[in-house]
Amino acid sequence: MKKSVLTRYRVMAYVTGVLLVLLTLGVIAKYLLKMDGADDFTRVVGIAHGWLYVVYLVFAFDLGSKAKWPVAKQLWVLLAGTIPTAAFFVERKVSRELEGKIAEDSPAVAKA
Repeated sequence: MKKSVLTRYRVMAYVTGVLLVLLTLGVIAKYLLKMDGADDFTRVVGIAHGWLYVVYLVFAFDLGSKAKWPVAKQLWVLLAGTIPTAAFFVERKVSRELEGKIAEDSPAVAKA
């Protein structure tokens, strides 16, 4: 597996996680605090999170299929983008696990 597969998953995990945290804060501001402007903010961030979550799903599925994960682990990684802050923790765990595997799979480069 190439390192780029892990890198693009990591980027999308952070983007999805940040947008979900912002969306959660927007919903709190809109419904609990009844703040002006929270409706527009929530709409924009919600749309962005929705579209980028689809990209996250594609990249996470690609990573899981190349890493040959069992279905349960694959589902957990896919659902991490729907739980506020879960994407950060899952991304860190997956990265630690796969960075060692990527290092083992890559051929050693001889220095001149």
